[in-house]
Amino acid sequence: MNSMTAAVERLSDIRRRIAEVARQAGRDPESVHLIAVSKTFDAPQVLPVIEAGQRLFGENRVQEAKAKWPPLKAQFPDLELHLVGALQSNKAKEAVQLFDAIHSIDRPKIARVVADEMAKQGRKLKLFIQVNTGEEPQKAGVMPGELESLLRYCQDELRIDIAGLMCIPPVDEEPAVHFAFLAKRAKELGLKELSMGMSADFETAIAFGANYVRIGSAIFGER
Repeated sequence: MNSMTAAVERLSDIRRRIAEVARQAGRDPESVHLIAVSKTFDAPQVLPVIEAGQRLFGENRVQEAKAKWPPLKAQFPDLELHLVGALQSNKAKEAVQLFDAIHSIDRPKIARVVADEMAKQGRKLKLFIQVNTGEEPQKAGVMPGELESLLRYCQDELRIDIAGLMCIPPVDEEPAVHFAFLAKRAKELGLKELSMGMSADFETAIAFGANYVRIGSAIFGER
């Protein structure tokens, strides 16, 4: 079996597992959106997955997405592209042009430049605040203690909608603890959506209420 056929089969398996876990959790499977994270895979590798009906894709880097996605989006206008990696302020203009959602708002400066670009370009992206739930110094995301002030800044000063929260748990810790914490904070802050769960832990994330799961290697294979 070639790698492209394998990716389509793995996609089908992931979709089945998402639906199963959602039902076990008493949730509508339609409430869980699968983002296929295609970073490092080029257009010919991604195309069979698009043709199999997948419409939400995630990228970590603006530059890589810029090289890959405009022709694909021209060919398939209903594709949705989500930025799931950290955003640098000097890439905000390109990010707002290219993406439909950003999952990594994590400080006032980034929120401000994204808000400015959305106003300039007349585009409204779905935005998530990334929370560094493990308080890891090397990882992006707002520290939990600063989350509420960042949210208020976005809502009250910048007048932008924040759809929900995103996290990436520390690799050596039980992800359930981090997913439970993120779900609790979202509820307390009146936010409806949760972007959490990757290839290794998406089933746990769904059990804790994830609306968006970001899955790469379990679909496309190891990078």
